[in-house]
Amino acid sequence: MSLDKIARKIQEQPLAEEMKSSYLDYAMSVIVSRALPDVRDGLKPVHRRILYAMWNLGLKSGAKFRKSATVVGEVLGKYHPHGEAAVYDSLVRMAQDFSLRYPLIWGQGNFGSVDGDSPAAMRYTEAKLTPIAEEMLFDLEKDTVDFVPNYDNSQKEPKVLPAKLPNLLLNGSMGIAVGMATNIPPHNLSEVCQALIYLIDNPEATTEDLMKFIKGPDFPTGGIIFDKKQIKQAYATGKGGIVIRAKADIVEYEAGKFQIVVTELPYQVNKAALLEKIANLVKEGRLEGIKDIRDESDKEGLRVVIDLKKDSYPQKVLNKLFKLTQLQDVFYVNSIALTEEIQPRLLTLKSILQEYIKHRQEVIRRRTEFDLRKAEERAHILKGLKIAVDNINEVIKLIKSSKDKEEAKVRLIKRFKLTEIQAAAILEIRLHQLAHLEVKKIEDELKEKLRLIKEYKIILSHPKKILAIIKEELTELDKKYGDERRTKVVSHPVNEFKQEDLIPDEPCVITLTRSGYIKRLSPGIFKTQSRGGKGVIGLSIKEEDEVEHLLTTTTHSSILFFTTSGRVFQLKAYDIPQSSRTAKGQAIVNFLQIQSGEKISAVLSLKELANQKFLIMVTEMGLVKKVKIDSFIQVRRSGLIAIKLKGEDKLQWVKASSGKDEVILTTAQGKSIRFKERDVRPMSRSAAGVRGIRLKKGDKVIGMDIIKNTSKKGYLLVVTENGFGKKTKISLYKVQKRGGTGIKTAKTNQKTGELVASLLIDETSLSTYKKGDIIIISSLGQVIRIPLKAVPILGRDTQGVRLMRFKEKTDKVASITLV
Repeated sequence: MSLDKIARKIQEQPLAEEMKSSYLDYAMSVIVSRALPDVRDGLKPVHRRILYAMWNLGLKSGAKFRKSATVVGEVLGKYHPHGEAAVYDSLVRMAQDFSLRYPLIWGQGNFGSVDGDSPAAMRYTEAKLTPIAEEMLFDLEKDTVDFVPNYDNSQKEPKVLPAKLPNLLLNGSMGIAVGMATNIPPHNLSEVCQALIYLIDNPEATTEDLMKFIKGPDFPTGGIIFDKKQIKQAYATGKGGIVIRAKADIVEYEAGKFQIVVTELPYQVNKAALLEKIANLVKEGRLEGIKDIRDESDKEGLRVVIDLKKDSYPQKVLNKLFKLTQLQDVFYVNSIALTEEIQPRLLTLKSILQEYIKHRQEVIRRRTEFDLRKAEERAHILKGLKIAVDNINEVIKLIKSSKDKEEAKVRLIKRFKLTEIQAAAILEIRLHQLAHLEVKKIEDELKEKLRLIKEYKIILSHPKKILAIIKEELTELDKKYGDERRTKVVSHPVNEFKQEDLIPDEPCVITLTRSGYIKRLSPGIFKTQSRGGKGVIGLSIKEEDEVEHLLTTTTHSSILFFTTSGRVFQLKAYDIPQSSRTAKGQAIVNFLQIQSGEKISAVLSLKELANQKFLIMVTEMGLVKKVKIDSFIQVRRSGLIAIKLKGEDKLQWVKASSGKDEVILTTAQGKSIRFKERDVRPMSRSAAGVRGIRLKKGDKVIGMDIIKNTSKKGYLLVVTENGFGKKTKISLYKVQKRGGTGIKTAKTNQKTGELVASLLIDETSLSTYKKGDIIIISSLGQVIRIPLKAVPILGRDTQGVRLMRFKEKTDKVASITLV
């Protein structure tokens, strides 16, 4: 062609217009042919072509594995005119159980890992379809979808798959096109099936209605997602961010040693990169308290162990990990997909489900039309065969008298008014088909075909029948492939979370040793035993340590800690790490700003103070002070002054009162005094208090209780250091003026030892404790739990009975509590 002819064919066009036109063509090509999934089957072209190629190769779930290279070659040669890397990468992702919630390809060999490891080359790996992938392709041969020419017009490929399963929601999709991107999370099959059935029955259903079934995304790697409001927004608009956290548990693996164990990661988080990030943060000093990081993942599942330093606070370390690493991530939903009109649209949850139902209606209609057509064709032939067997002698005579097959066909058509198809079928009958049973089979098959034809016509004439079939198929798929949700959904937003939202409000026992080691236990770990038993080991402690305080409360309670120097601190019960029965616990100085030489002397739960007005404080030397509870509602981290002490005196007891109660004090040498609370006037926090009991030389107060003004019945329970105890009626203690020496409450001697604890069981708590137990802890950590009713009721001037025997001769009772 000459240059003149070429010049005449050149059309002039502004550069801006040409760039705009060419760019739009390119953009639409990327959007339609590469980056965005079809809302009907949830697949991009490359994924659809891989599944179709494997279907044609016979690589079904029951077949033998074949090399991935075979599949890639089939796809490249017939359907996908792009690089082999793109095809193999897509095949690999469909086989990864950490990428797809319901993998479509069953891979054999190295298909990569959650650490970001590359898969083996396609010549080494093998693949075949999973049963779920087959559900996507079933009925493909029944003209259920349109086929289009491939890139060189030598083959036909499906425009979309029949897709019995709503794959777009089940496995989600990700893709970056030109000017737009899609990011749809995976979901639980059972939940999606139930939502579809509900939507079929209730077309006007709202997003909120559908969320009764679809709780939120269900990622293959599990994790925890937060904030139902954000999830609802993402479903209602097609866009939104959903916060996802790893499943991380704080575990005590040895006494006083804790570790964070991660068993589930946020979706698409690279485990190796995450561990590297944590290690770098530790090196940079931005993350403290971590001693070691180990990846203990194996074929049983993911497991990352983070060992913590002895004095670290596990919850604080975990919170910082959530803040600084991908242990907490955000999945940004952007539900863009191609609709039937090959147009990209931002889709809501309801519109995705509606598009799927619409697609399945079309598939079932076309499948039914195909089955009807095939049934009618077969019935037509069977009718001809029935005419032949009903007139078999005449048919045989007619055929024998014909000079060839063509003449026999013409004569059969003319004689019995048959069609060419029917006549041809009669001429193909073999002699064995004339047997009685074979004739019966023809008649039965004809009846069955006529029944099916009637059924197919009813389905096609009633749209509700098609919807009923969709519901039936979804129910069957749910039973066949449905499984439990892997990702936990939490209603609250993560940034508004309080610790209480993650910890159940349940009973707990808090113990504190003389050396200042505190821990939280479940009361259920101590089983009830008979009186006089040896108990079980309650905790591991040093030889010189002993248990001093035992408190029963609930995990959500605020705990007041009063110190021997007269200060008070506040702490939530759940902030005290839960430990095993034999663990030592953690040092209290990790939680409270206690000074050197200062010890915790009293522990109170604010939950128990709700209906009270005052706190009554008693020192070891018998001083008594009354302060309004309101003075201790807000306690700063550095603590507050609770009482002003003189000399070597120490604050030892703090209990709540109504303002109209009585106080009873008990001493180590077996004395008690009972006086009215009104004898002590309310004072300020900085006051020193007044005398409650006059002590003999060497004596000290070992117990204090409040007797409610309504109480007429009740007992004073006393326990000696050598394990003896008793209950004495409270009515045996007369009311005196404060400041006296008191009266006898127990006979103490070398056998019993001095009193170490006393507890009042008054009328208000008597009904509660009738079926209750007493827990006794020894100085060396031995614990026994016995029924309260097993402790006998005796007079004041008695020594009591043995409640506990010790494994070590030097051991003694340290403290008691009721549960």
